[in-house]
Amino acid sequence: MNKTSSNIMALAPNTSNKRETVCIFGTGDFGRALGQKMIQSGYPIVFGSRSPRTSNLIPKEAEVLSHTEAAQKAAIIIIAIQRQHYDFLTPLAEILRGKVLVDVSNNLKINQYPESNAEYLAQLVPGAKVVKAFNTVSAWALQSGTLDASRQVFVCGDDMEAKQMVMDIVRALGLTPLDQGSLLAAQEIENYPLQLFPMWKFPIFLSLGLTAFFFFYCLIRDVIYSYVYENKDYSFFIAISIPNRICPVVALILLALVYLPGVLAAIIQLYRGTKYSRFPDWLDKWMLCRKQLGLVALAFAFLHVFYTLIIPIRYYVRWRNEDGIISKALNNKTDPFNNTNGWLSDSYLALGILGFFFFVLLGITSLPSVSNSVNWREFRFVQSKLGYLTLILCTAHTLVYGGNRFLSPSSYRWYLPNAYMLSLIIPCIVLILKFVLIFPCLDRQLTQIRQGWERNPQYSEQSNYIINKSAV
Repeated sequence: MNKTSSNIMALAPNTSNKRETVCIFGTGDFGRALGQKMIQSGYPIVFGSRSPRTSNLIPKEAEVLSHTEAAQKAAIIIIAIQRQHYDFLTPLAEILRGKVLVDVSNNLKINQYPESNAEYLAQLVPGAKVVKAFNTVSAWALQSGTLDASRQVFVCGDDMEAKQMVMDIVRALGLTPLDQGSLLAAQEIENYPLQLFPMWKFPIFLSLGLTAFFFFYCLIRDVIYSYVYENKDYSFFIAISIPNRICPVVALILLALVYLPGVLAAIIQLYRGTKYSRFPDWLDKWMLCRKQLGLVALAFAFLHVFYTLIIPIRYYVRWRNEDGIISKALNNKTDPFNNTNGWLSDSYLALGILGFFFFVLLGITSLPSVSNSVNWREFRFVQSKLGYLTLILCTAHTLVYGGNRFLSPSSYRWYLPNAYMLSLIIPCIVLILKFVLIFPCLDRQLTQIRQGWERNPQYSEQSNYIINKSAV
Protein backbone atom coordinates (compact mmCIF):
# COMPACT_ATOMS: atom_id res chain seq x y z
CA MET A 1 0.00 0.00 0.00
CA ASN A 2 2.71 2.44 0.98
CA LYS A 3 4.81 1.38 -2.01
CA THR A 4 1.93 2.03 -4.41
CA SER A 5 1.26 5.41 -2.85
CA SER A 6 4.90 6.43 -3.18
CA ASN A 7 4.91 5.43 -6.86
CA ILE A 8 1.78 7.48 -7.50
CA MET A 9 3.36 10.46 -5.80
CA ALA A 10 6.54 10.07 -7.86
CA LEU A 11 4.54 10.06 -11.09
CA ALA A 12 2.44 13.04 -10.11
CA PRO A 13 3.57 16.38 -11.53
CA ASN A 14 5.54 18.59 -9.22
CA THR A 15 3.59 21.82 -9.26
CA SER A 16 6.22 23.54 -7.15
CA ASN A 17 8.64 23.38 -10.13
CA LYS A 18 6.19 25.10 -12.45
CA ARG A 19 7.90 28.09 -14.04
CA GLU A 20 6.47 31.56 -13.72
CA THR A 21 4.96 33.43 -16.64
CA VAL A 22 7.30 35.69 -18.59
CA CYS A 23 6.11 38.62 -20.69
CA ILE A 24 7.85 39.69 -23.89
CA PHE A 25 7.25 43.17 -25.31
CA GLY A 26 7.83 42.92 -29.05
CA THR A 27 6.89 40.31 -31.65
CA GLY A 28 9.89 40.76 -33.95
CA ASP A 29 12.37 38.08 -34.95
CA PHE A 30 14.27 38.06 -31.66
CA GLY A 31 11.19 38.29 -29.46
CA ARG A 32 9.53 35.35 -31.25
CA ALA A 33 12.71 33.25 -31.23
CA LEU A 34 13.33 33.88 -27.53
CA GLY A 35 9.68 33.20 -26.74
CA GLN A 36 9.76 29.87 -28.59
CA LYS A 37 12.95 28.86 -26.79
CA MET A 38 11.45 29.73 -23.41
CA ILE A 39 8.25 27.81 -24.19
CA GLN A 40 10.39 24.75 -24.99
CA SER A 41 12.04 25.23 -21.59
CA GLY A 42 8.68 25.20 -19.81
CA TYR A 43 7.95 28.92 -19.38
CA PRO A 44 4.41 30.23 -20.02
CA ILE A 45 4.84 33.16 -22.41
CA VAL A 46 2.62 36.15 -23.03
CA PHE A 47 3.48 38.65 -25.74
CA GLY A 48 2.72 42.34 -25.39
CA SER A 49 2.04 44.02 -28.71
CA ARG A 50 0.59 47.30 -29.98
CA SER A 51 -1.65 45.21 -32.24
CA PRO A 52 -2.74 42.26 -30.06
CA ARG A 53 -3.88 39.73 -32.60
CA THR A 54 -2.71 36.22 -33.30
CA SER A 55 -0.31 35.53 -36.16
CA ASN A 56 1.11 32.45 -37.79
CA LEU A 57 4.57 33.69 -36.78
CA ILE A 58 3.74 33.77 -33.05
CA PRO A 59 4.24 30.44 -31.22
CA LYS A 60 0.86 28.72 -30.79
CA GLU A 61 1.44 28.13 -27.08
CA ALA A 62 1.90 31.85 -26.41
CA GLU A 63 -0.77 34.44 -25.67
CA VAL A 64 -0.82 37.84 -27.38
CA LEU A 65 -2.28 40.79 -25.45
CA SER A 66 -1.91 44.53 -25.31
CA HIS A 67 1.10 45.92 -23.48
CA THR A 68 -0.97 46.86 -20.45
CA GLU A 69 -2.70 43.48 -20.16
CA ALA A 70 0.49 41.50 -20.78
CA ALA A 71 2.47 43.46 -18.19
CA GLN A 72 -0.10 42.67 -15.50
CA LYS A 73 0.37 38.91 -16.02
CA ALA A 74 4.11 38.63 -15.36
CA ALA A 75 6.76 39.84 -12.94
CA ILE A 76 9.52 39.56 -15.57
CA ILE A 77 9.13 41.52 -18.79
CA ILE A 78 11.62 41.20 -21.64
CA ILE A 79 11.84 44.38 -23.72
CA ALA A 80 12.60 43.06 -27.22
CA ILE A 81 12.16 46.47 -28.84
CA GLN A 82 14.65 49.00 -30.19
CA ARG A 83 15.57 51.98 -28.04
CA GLN A 84 13.86 54.54 -30.27
CA HIS A 85 10.49 52.91 -29.49
CA TYR A 86 10.83 52.95 -25.69
CA ASP A 87 8.56 55.98 -25.32
CA PHE A 88 5.43 53.83 -25.08
CA LEU A 89 6.72 52.55 -21.72
CA THR A 90 6.31 55.93 -19.99
CA PRO A 91 2.49 55.67 -19.62
CA LEU A 92 2.99 52.15 -18.23
CA ALA A 93 5.39 53.33 -15.50
CA GLU A 94 2.93 52.66 -12.67
CA ILE A 95 2.08 49.15 -13.93
CA LEU A 96 5.79 48.34 -14.39
CA ARG A 97 6.75 49.51 -10.90
CA GLY A 98 8.60 46.76 -9.05
CA LYS A 99 8.75 44.49 -12.09
CA VAL A 100 11.94 43.15 -13.66
CA LEU A 101 12.59 44.67 -17.09
CA VAL A 102 15.14 42.81 -19.20
CA ASP A 103 16.72 44.98 -21.88
CA VAL A 104 17.98 42.90 -24.83
CA SER A 105 18.60 45.69 -27.35
CA ASN A 106 21.74 46.57 -29.27
CA ASN A 107 22.81 49.68 -31.16
CA LEU A 108 24.08 50.20 -34.69
CA LYS A 109 27.33 51.88 -33.61
CA ILE A 110 29.70 51.61 -30.66
CA ASN A 111 28.88 54.24 -28.00
CA GLN A 112 26.02 55.52 -30.15
CA TYR A 113 24.37 57.22 -27.17
CA PRO A 114 25.83 58.90 -24.06
CA GLU A 115 24.28 56.22 -21.84
CA SER A 116 23.50 52.58 -22.46
CA ASN A 117 20.04 51.47 -23.59
CA ALA A 118 19.53 49.73 -20.26
CA GLU A 119 20.36 52.90 -18.30
CA TYR A 120 18.03 54.88 -20.55
CA LEU A 121 15.30 52.34 -19.85
CA ALA A 122 15.90 52.70 -16.10
CA GLN A 123 15.47 56.46 -16.44
CA LEU A 124 12.17 56.07 -18.32
CA VAL A 125 10.77 53.61 -15.77
CA PRO A 126 12.47 54.53 -12.47
CA GLY A 127 10.31 52.18 -10.38
CA ALA A 128 11.32 49.04 -12.32
CA LYS A 129 14.32 46.77 -11.80
CA VAL A 130 16.26 46.89 -15.06
CA VAL A 131 18.59 44.03 -16.06
CA LYS A 132 20.71 43.84 -19.21
CA ALA A 133 20.89 40.39 -20.83
CA PHE A 134 20.50 38.30 -24.02
CA ASN A 135 21.94 40.97 -26.33
CA THR A 136 24.86 38.71 -27.32
CA VAL A 137 22.58 35.89 -28.54
CA SER A 138 21.12 36.10 -32.05
CA ALA A 139 17.61 35.17 -33.12
CA TRP A 140 19.09 32.75 -35.67
CA ALA A 141 21.06 30.92 -32.96
CA LEU A 142 17.92 30.60 -30.81
CA GLN A 143 15.86 29.28 -33.72
CA SER A 144 18.43 26.85 -35.13
CA GLY A 145 19.75 25.69 -31.77
CA THR A 146 23.39 26.27 -32.80
CA LEU A 147 24.37 28.05 -29.62
CA ASP A 148 27.96 26.79 -29.36
CA ALA A 149 29.41 30.10 -30.55
CA SER A 150 27.11 32.27 -28.40
CA ARG A 151 26.37 30.22 -25.30
CA GLN A 152 27.61 32.89 -22.91
CA VAL A 153 25.09 35.54 -21.86
CA PHE A 154 26.39 38.67 -20.15
CA VAL A 155 24.09 39.88 -17.37
CA CYS A 156 24.26 43.09 -15.36
CA GLY A 157 21.90 45.03 -13.10
CA ASP A 158 21.71 46.96 -9.84
CA ASP A 159 19.19 44.68 -8.13
CA MET A 160 20.75 41.36 -7.08
CA GLU A 161 17.43 39.52 -6.74
CA ALA A 162 16.23 40.64 -10.17
CA LYS A 163 19.57 39.72 -11.71
CA GLN A 164 19.40 36.27 -10.13
CA MET A 165 15.92 35.71 -11.58
CA VAL A 166 17.19 36.54 -15.07
CA MET A 167 20.24 34.32 -14.62
CA ASP A 168 17.93 31.43 -13.66
CA ILE A 169 16.10 31.90 -16.97
CA VAL A 170 19.43 31.92 -18.83
CA ARG A 171 20.41 28.61 -17.25
CA ALA A 172 17.01 27.11 -17.99
CA LEU A 173 17.56 27.89 -21.68
CA GLY A 174 20.82 25.91 -21.63
CA LEU A 175 22.99 29.03 -21.72
CA THR A 176 25.76 30.22 -19.42
CA PRO A 177 25.15 33.49 -17.53
CA LEU A 178 28.13 35.71 -16.75
CA ASP A 179 27.51 38.31 -14.05
CA GLN A 180 29.14 41.56 -15.14
CA GLY A 181 28.14 43.59 -12.09
CA SER A 182 25.99 46.71 -11.91
CA LEU A 183 24.08 48.42 -14.71
CA LEU A 184 27.14 50.57 -15.38
CA ALA A 185 28.55 47.60 -17.31
CA ALA A 186 25.65 47.71 -19.78
CA GLN A 187 27.49 50.09 -22.13
CA GLU A 188 30.35 47.64 -22.52
CA ILE A 189 27.98 44.70 -22.93
CA GLU A 190 26.08 46.55 -25.68
CA ASN A 191 29.33 47.39 -27.47
CA TYR A 192 30.55 43.79 -27.42
CA PRO A 193 28.39 42.44 -30.32
CA LEU A 194 29.45 45.40 -32.47
CA GLN A 195 33.15 44.62 -32.17
CA LEU A 196 34.54 42.76 -35.15
CA PHE A 197 37.02 40.14 -33.87
CA PRO A 198 38.30 42.34 -31.01
CA MET A 199 40.98 39.85 -29.91
CA TRP A 200 42.01 39.15 -33.50
CA LYS A 201 42.78 42.68 -34.68
CA PHE A 202 46.35 42.86 -33.39
CA PRO A 203 47.35 39.36 -34.62
CA ILE A 204 45.78 39.90 -38.03
CA PHE A 205 47.22 43.39 -38.56
CA LEU A 206 50.62 42.23 -37.33
CA SER A 207 50.62 39.22 -39.65
CA LEU A 208 49.52 41.37 -42.59
CA GLY A 209 52.26 43.88 -41.81
CA LEU A 210 54.91 41.17 -41.61
CA THR A 211 53.62 39.59 -44.82
CA ALA A 212 53.77 42.91 -46.69
CA PHE A 213 57.26 43.67 -45.37
CA PHE A 214 58.73 40.29 -46.29
CA PHE A 215 56.96 40.27 -49.65
CA PHE A 216 58.69 43.46 -50.75
CA TYR A 217 61.91 42.31 -49.08
CA CYS A 218 61.93 39.04 -51.07
CA LEU A 219 60.81 40.87 -54.19
CA ILE A 220 63.88 43.08 -53.99
CA ARG A 221 66.28 40.20 -53.29
CA ASP A 222 64.93 37.50 -55.58
CA VAL A 223 63.34 39.35 -58.50
CA ILE A 224 64.65 42.90 -58.83
CA TYR A 225 68.27 42.01 -57.97
CA SER A 226 68.31 39.15 -60.52
CA TYR A 227 66.84 41.42 -63.19
CA VAL A 228 69.33 44.24 -62.56
CA TYR A 229 72.55 42.23 -62.15
CA GLU A 230 71.86 38.98 -64.01
CA ASN A 231 69.33 40.20 -66.59
CA LYS A 232 66.98 37.33 -65.66
CA ASP A 233 63.23 37.65 -65.29
CA TYR A 234 62.11 35.77 -62.21
CA SER A 235 58.84 37.65 -61.82
CA PHE A 236 56.94 34.34 -61.73
CA PHE A 237 58.49 33.79 -58.28
CA ILE A 238 55.69 36.03 -56.98
CA ALA A 239 53.17 33.19 -57.37
CA ILE A 240 54.83 30.32 -55.46
CA SER A 241 58.47 30.88 -54.46
CA ILE A 242 58.05 34.16 -52.59
CA PRO A 243 54.88 33.10 -50.71
CA ASN A 244 56.66 29.88 -49.73
CA ARG A 245 59.44 32.00 -48.24
CA ILE A 246 57.06 34.38 -46.48
CA CYS A 247 54.77 31.82 -44.82
CA PRO A 248 57.38 29.97 -42.73
CA VAL A 249 59.07 33.23 -41.80
CA VAL A 250 55.86 34.83 -40.54
CA ALA A 251 54.78 31.59 -38.81
CA LEU A 252 58.05 31.34 -36.88
CA ILE A 253 58.02 35.00 -35.85
CA LEU A 254 54.39 34.84 -34.68
CA LEU A 255 55.07 31.63 -32.76
CA ALA A 256 57.96 33.34 -30.97
CA LEU A 257 55.74 36.35 -30.22
CA VAL A 258 53.32 33.97 -28.47
CA TYR A 259 55.94 33.18 -25.82
CA LEU A 260 57.83 36.48 -25.68
CA PRO A 261 55.26 38.29 -23.47
CA GLY A 262 55.41 35.49 -20.90
CA VAL A 263 59.20 35.88 -20.74
CA LEU A 264 58.89 39.66 -20.41
CA ALA A 265 56.29 39.25 -17.65
CA ALA A 266 58.65 36.94 -15.74
CA ILE A 267 61.48 39.48 -16.04
CA ILE A 268 59.21 42.26 -14.77
CA GLN A 269 58.10 40.16 -11.80
CA LEU A 270 61.71 39.35 -10.94
CA TYR A 271 62.66 43.02 -11.19
CA ARG A 272 59.76 44.19 -9.03
CA GLY A 273 59.91 41.26 -6.66
CA THR A 274 56.12 40.86 -6.54
CA LYS A 275 53.19 39.58 -8.57
CA TYR A 276 50.74 42.09 -7.09
CA SER A 277 51.75 44.95 -9.36
CA ARG A 278 50.03 45.39 -12.69
CA PHE A 279 51.85 44.83 -15.94
CA PRO A 280 51.96 47.67 -18.48
CA ASP A 281 48.77 47.93 -20.54
CA TRP A 282 50.54 46.99 -23.77
CA LEU A 283 51.83 43.80 -22.17
CA ASP A 284 48.40 42.94 -20.75
CA LYS A 285 46.80 43.28 -24.18
CA TRP A 286 49.62 41.31 -25.78
CA MET A 287 49.20 38.41 -23.34
CA LEU A 288 45.43 38.33 -23.89
CA CYS A 289 45.80 37.73 -27.63
CA ARG A 290 48.48 35.01 -27.49
CA LYS A 291 45.99 32.31 -28.47
CA GLN A 292 45.00 34.25 -31.59
CA LEU A 293 48.66 34.88 -32.46
CA GLY A 294 49.32 31.15 -32.24
CA LEU A 295 46.35 30.23 -34.45
CA VAL A 296 47.37 32.77 -37.10
CA ALA A 297 50.90 31.36 -36.98
CA LEU A 298 49.48 27.86 -37.45
CA ALA A 299 47.55 29.06 -40.51
CA PHE A 300 50.79 30.35 -42.08
CA ALA A 301 52.48 27.04 -41.24
CA PHE A 302 49.72 25.16 -43.07
CA LEU A 303 50.19 27.39 -46.10
CA HIS A 304 53.91 26.65 -46.04
CA VAL A 305 53.16 22.91 -46.03
CA PHE A 306 50.78 23.22 -48.99
CA TYR A 307 53.21 25.36 -50.99
CA THR A 308 56.02 22.88 -50.28
CA LEU A 309 53.95 19.89 -51.42
CA ILE A 310 53.38 21.39 -54.89
CA ILE A 311 57.05 22.23 -55.51
CA PRO A 312 57.78 19.01 -57.49
CA ILE A 313 54.99 19.69 -60.00
CA ARG A 314 56.07 23.26 -60.80
CA TYR A 315 57.25 23.81 -64.36
CA TYR A 316 60.31 25.77 -63.23
CA VAL A 317 61.44 22.97 -60.90
CA ARG A 318 60.90 20.27 -63.54
CA TRP A 319 62.73 22.32 -66.17
CA ARG A 320 65.67 22.99 -63.84
CA ASN A 321 66.00 19.31 -62.91
CA GLU A 322 65.79 18.14 -66.54
CA ASP A 323 68.23 20.81 -67.68
CA GLY A 324 70.68 19.81 -64.98
CA ILE A 325 70.49 16.14 -65.92
CA ILE A 326 71.00 16.86 -69.63
CA SER A 327 73.89 19.22 -68.90
CA LYS A 328 75.67 16.63 -66.77
CA ALA A 329 75.06 13.95 -69.37
CA LEU A 330 76.52 16.10 -72.16
CA ASN A 331 79.56 17.02 -70.06
CA ASN A 332 79.89 13.47 -68.69
CA LYS A 333 79.84 14.72 -65.11
CA THR A 334 78.41 13.26 -61.94
CA ASP A 335 78.17 14.61 -58.40
CA PRO A 336 79.32 12.14 -55.75
CA PHE A 337 76.98 11.58 -52.82
CA ASN A 338 77.75 13.87 -49.88
CA ASN A 339 76.94 12.17 -46.60
CA THR A 340 76.97 15.48 -44.69
CA ASN A 341 74.44 17.04 -47.01
CA GLY A 342 72.33 13.90 -46.70
CA TRP A 343 72.28 14.25 -42.92
CA LEU A 344 71.50 17.97 -43.14
CA SER A 345 68.68 17.41 -45.62
CA ASP A 346 67.04 14.61 -43.63
CA SER A 347 67.51 16.45 -40.33
CA TYR A 348 65.98 19.60 -41.79
CA LEU A 349 62.93 17.67 -43.01
CA ALA A 350 62.56 15.66 -39.79
CA LEU A 351 62.71 18.78 -37.62
CA GLY A 352 60.12 20.46 -39.84
CA ILE A 353 57.75 17.49 -39.66
CA LEU A 354 58.06 17.20 -35.87
CA GLY A 355 57.69 20.96 -35.41
CA PHE A 356 54.56 21.04 -37.54
CA PHE A 357 53.10 18.05 -35.68
CA PHE A 358 53.48 19.73 -32.29
CA PHE A 359 52.27 23.00 -33.80
CA VAL A 360 49.03 21.29 -34.87
CA LEU A 361 48.75 19.69 -31.43
CA LEU A 362 48.97 23.13 -29.81
CA GLY A 363 46.25 24.42 -32.12
CA ILE A 364 43.95 21.50 -31.32
CA THR A 365 44.34 21.89 -27.56
CA SER A 366 43.50 25.59 -27.80
CA LEU A 367 40.01 24.75 -29.09
CA PRO A 368 37.38 25.24 -26.34
CA SER A 369 35.94 21.74 -26.80
CA VAL A 370 39.38 20.24 -26.14
CA SER A 371 40.72 22.67 -23.53
CA ASN A 372 37.56 22.22 -21.44
CA SER A 373 38.18 18.47 -21.25
CA VAL A 374 41.64 18.75 -19.65
CA ASN A 375 42.61 20.12 -16.27
CA TRP A 376 44.71 23.22 -15.80
CA ARG A 377 47.98 21.32 -15.26
CA GLU A 378 47.52 19.32 -18.46
CA PHE A 379 46.60 22.41 -20.46
CA ARG A 380 49.60 24.32 -19.07
CA PHE A 381 51.92 21.40 -19.88
CA VAL A 382 50.78 21.31 -23.50
CA GLN A 383 50.73 25.05 -24.09
CA SER A 384 53.95 25.82 -22.20
CA LYS A 385 56.27 22.80 -22.27
CA LEU A 386 55.22 21.45 -25.68
CA GLY A 387 54.93 25.03 -26.92
CA TYR A 388 58.57 25.75 -26.22
CA LEU A 389 59.49 22.37 -27.71
CA THR A 390 57.64 23.40 -30.87
CA LEU A 391 59.51 26.70 -30.96
CA ILE A 392 62.84 24.89 -30.51
CA LEU A 393 62.06 22.41 -33.30
CA CYS A 394 60.90 25.11 -35.74
CA THR A 395 63.94 27.27 -34.95
CA ALA A 396 66.26 24.29 -35.42
CA HIS A 397 64.45 23.49 -38.69
CA THR A 398 65.31 26.97 -39.96
CA LEU A 399 68.91 26.85 -38.68
CA VAL A 400 69.61 23.51 -40.36
CA TYR A 401 67.98 24.79 -43.56
CA GLY A 402 70.44 27.67 -43.56
CA GLY A 403 73.44 25.41 -43.01
CA ASN A 404 76.66 27.07 -44.14
CA ARG A 405 74.77 29.64 -46.19
CA PHE A 406 74.86 32.01 -43.24
CA LEU A 407 78.52 32.73 -44.03
CA SER A 408 78.22 32.63 -47.82
CA PRO A 409 78.63 36.06 -49.50
CA SER A 410 76.13 35.04 -52.21
CA SER A 411 73.41 34.92 -49.53
CA TYR A 412 73.69 38.70 -49.07
CA ARG A 413 72.29 40.42 -52.12
CA TRP A 414 72.65 44.18 -51.83
CA TYR A 415 73.90 43.36 -48.31
CA LEU A 416 70.46 41.99 -47.51
CA PRO A 417 70.41 38.56 -45.79
CA ASN A 418 67.88 35.87 -46.63
CA ALA A 419 64.44 36.34 -45.07
CA TYR A 420 64.78 33.18 -43.00
CA MET A 421 67.86 34.70 -41.32
CA LEU A 422 65.75 37.63 -40.13
CA SER A 423 63.07 35.26 -38.88
CA LEU A 424 65.55 33.70 -36.43
CA ILE A 425 66.17 36.90 -34.45
CA ILE A 426 63.06 36.91 -32.22
CA PRO A 427 62.89 33.10 -31.67
CA CYS A 428 66.54 33.01 -30.62
CA ILE A 429 66.02 35.93 -28.22
CA VAL A 430 63.01 34.17 -26.66
CA LEU A 431 64.83 30.85 -26.27
CA ILE A 432 67.94 32.47 -24.79
CA LEU A 433 65.91 34.46 -22.26
CA LYS A 434 63.88 31.38 -21.36
CA PHE A 435 67.08 29.38 -20.92
CA VAL A 436 68.38 32.02 -18.52
CA LEU A 437 65.10 32.09 -16.56
CA ILE A 438 65.18 28.34 -15.89
CA PHE A 439 68.46 28.66 -14.00
CA PRO A 440 67.70 27.42 -10.44
CA CYS A 441 68.67 30.74 -8.82
CA LEU A 442 66.10 32.62 -10.93
CA ASP A 443 63.47 29.91 -11.33
CA ARG A 444 63.25 29.34 -7.56
CA GLN A 445 62.77 33.05 -6.88
CA LEU A 446 60.21 33.41 -9.67
CA THR A 447 58.24 30.45 -8.29
CA GLN A 448 58.20 32.05 -4.84
CA ILE A 449 56.97 35.34 -6.28
CA ARG A 450 54.14 33.63 -8.15
CA GLN A 451 53.17 31.87 -4.92
CA GLY A 452 52.72 35.22 -3.18
CA TRP A 453 56.17 36.04 -1.77
CA GLU A 454 57.24 39.70 -2.05
CA ARG A 455 60.73 41.10 -1.86
CA ASN A 456 59.50 44.55 -0.86
CA PRO A 457 55.79 44.67 0.10
CA GLN A 458 55.83 48.47 0.21
CA TYR A 459 56.70 48.59 -3.50
CA SER A 460 53.48 46.84 -4.53
CA GLU A 461 51.43 49.06 -2.22
CA GLN A 462 53.00 52.18 -3.72
CA SER A 463 52.46 50.86 -7.25
CA ASN A 464 48.81 50.07 -6.57
CA TYR A 465 48.35 53.52 -5.04
CA ILE A 466 49.83 55.16 -8.14
CA ILE A 467 47.63 53.04 -10.44
CA ASN A 468 44.48 53.80 -8.47
CA LYS A 469 45.33 57.50 -8.32
CA SER A 470 45.91 57.67 -12.09
CA ALA A 471 42.63 55.83 -12.68
CA VAL A 472 40.75 58.42 -10.62
